Amino acid sequence: MADPIEEFLEEKEQIAPVKTKSSGGGGCLLNVLSGIFVSGTVVVVLLFALIFINPQSGLNPLPPPTIPALVLTDTPTPTPKGLLPATWTPTTAPTITPTKTQIPSDTPEPTPEDTAIPSPNLESGTSFSVQVGSPSHTENSAHPESGCNWLGVAGQVFDSDGLPVSGLLVESGGILGEIEISGLTLTGEASVYGEAPVYGEGGYEIVLHDTPVSSDGDIWIQLMDQAYQPLSEKVYFQTYDSCDSNLVKINFAQDLSE
Repeated sequence: MADPIEEFLEEKEQIAPVKTKSSGGGGCLLNVLSGIFVSGTVVVVLLFALIFINPQSGLNPLPPPTIPALVLTDTPTPTPKGLLPATWTPTTAPTITPTKTQIPSDTPEPTPEDTAIPSPNLESGTSFSVQVGSPSHTENSAHPESGCNWLGVAGQVFDSDGLPVSGLLVESGGILGEIEISGLTLTGEASVYGEAPVYGEGGYEIVLHDTPVSSDGDIWIQLMDQAYQPLSEKVYFQTYDSCDSNLVKINFAQDLSE
């Protein structure tokens, strides 16, 4: 009688090879499937890489739209600012009509055009000389508000009949100390140099300085017509550093020999 244990072992040995053979076939199938999956993954990754690098590749089922090529055209070169073209022709400048502008001056001088006093009707060659008793020195009575702060020369001009003459130019010049003197006025006119009519008809006045100054024949005065032609010689006179002698009075009279 056979031993039950031995029979069980024999049966086990017969069954075992069959199970091993079946198990080996299943493992090969899994390996094949795994290889296919890995290969497919690699292919897909490569395809994505190629499409990413070149989206226009024929492998891309949805390629992006193609950007049209740029068309180059001739562009004019800009002309730098401030430069004129070679063929530039200057245009005619508009004509500007000059306007009369009054220029202020500290010591404006009257001219024949600025006064309404007519020029005296004097014969050609008429001359004047200093009237007897001139020059004389006295206190400034014409401008009491200035007092001693004033120095000037004034007087009247008469024709051969002893009548006052208006409209003659009276000029004064020279050196007073270190100051250059230059004055011009008309007889019979209230000028910028003072109120000449206070000395009478045909009167004149020229302010020399704002304080009395002593001088010895360095200042002169002369009569002229309105064409600036001399009617007398230059008459030189003295001034004094004194409030009692700060007005020099010089009258002119037409020469009686004419």
